[in-house]
Amino acid sequence: MVLSNKIVLLAFLGSCLVAIATINACKPSMKITAKSGAQLWAENCQRCHNTPSPSTFSPEQWETVGLHMQSRALLTDTEKNKIVEFLKQ
Repeated sequence: MVLSNKIVLLAFLGSCLVAIATINACKPSMKITAKSGAQLWAENCQRCHNTPSPSTFSPEQWETVGLHMQSRALLTDTEKNKIVEFLKQ
């Protein structure tokens, strides 16, 4: 009976560690949140193509482009919002 209680306790603690690690992995890193929209734009958009000028599209069009590219470039909401706000200036 004592061995089974230890196994249950270890399984519970292991599950807690996995849950904590998963939650922390989902938070944007401080390195990303400290970056400006201009930095994120340069780093992410140039991975796949030449970056267009901010004046290429209207602010409304940049919102649409941001939504489209967020899923293609695997951007977080924070990254997408910073990039779009930079491009809308």
